[in-house]
Amino acid sequence: MAKLLQSDLLPGIPHGFSTRDGIDGVAGPIVRVKQIHSAKVVTVGSQTPWNDVNPPQADAMVTNCTGVWLGIVTADCAPVLLADANAGVVGAAHAGWRGAVDGVLANTIEAMEALGARRERISAAIGPCIAQASYEVDAPFRERFDEAHGHHFEPGKPDHWQFDLPGFVEASLTQAGVTSIDSLARDTYCEEDCFYSYRRATHRGQDTGGRQTSLIGMEI
Repeated sequence: MAKLLQSDLLPGIPHGFSTRDGIDGVAGPIVRVKQIHSAKVVTVGSQTPWNDVNPPQADAMVTNCTGVWLGIVTADCAPVLLADANAGVVGAAHAGWRGAVDGVLANTIEAMEALGARRERISAAIGPCIAQASYEVDAPFRERFDEAHGHHFEPGKPDHWQFDLPGFVEASLTQAGVTSIDSLARDTYCEEDCFYSYRRATHRGQDTGGRQTSLIGMEI
């Protein structure tokens, strides 16, 4: 089986963040959604009502069912895996800047609570994503954020900034009431041998189709 990166905050919870090596060898069904950079969350029940051909549009999933993997894909956006081991509830979120600004993480936590989780017990792991040093943004991008978020931007070249996506994601989790947070601090853009990066591929005129997969589930 391909080796998956893991977080020390999720001991005993089956989970992992893939590298370029993929997820070959993972046993059990993987549930996916059609990711659209939204704040929408879906709950996965014992009778999953969709398949890979026609999945719902969303950017996060939660479940309290055992024996199933929640799977999201990313190439620079932040994958976030969440668990309340006490309640037996897990979640997986695709947190690009749009989804994070619109509240995908707060919505994921609310959906987990609807299944019996409590936000003060939730642990969250932020997987490999583009780091601040690699994420140059322009003035129109900067203007989409409130001044309260200004500390997530460092000045760059004229009319440009370096945006701290993992820091913004962590702050969003904290604001939503999660206090146990682990950021793996792995840069998809710079670590070319380990990760796909949409932005790096775009800059080089290469194929932009490569993705990492992040998985979480509950044991039977």
